[in-house]
Amino acid sequence: MDYTSSRLTIRTTEVFDRWFDTLRDRIAKRRIQARIDRLMLGNAGDTRSAGSPVVEMRIDHGPGYRVYYVPRGSVLVILLCGGDKSTQEADIRAAHGMLAHLDTE
Repeated sequence: MDYTSSRLTIRTTEVFDRWFDTLRDRIAKRRIQARIDRLMLGNAGDTRSAGSPVVEMRIDHGPGYRVYYVPRGSVLVILLCGGDKSTQEADIRAAHGMLAHLDTE
């Protein structure tokens, strides 16, 4: 799926789409979507490095949702995957693996 604003295009991976689609917590989905919307406007909010160049977006709700993305220049962000605090280490490894795969395509 792609999200586009006048400032930024955000692309998602199938892994991210499946994760987001399976979330049952409707409030969490709205909060995550709101963070993606703000990211499109240039406001990344509460983030930290998850090992260059992957960035971890932290959503303070429920189990502590995380969205992992990589910025690509000033016009494109790729949402790699998502998870929560309990799966954080595995999610970061998965994000780096997906990025390596995307870079070879």
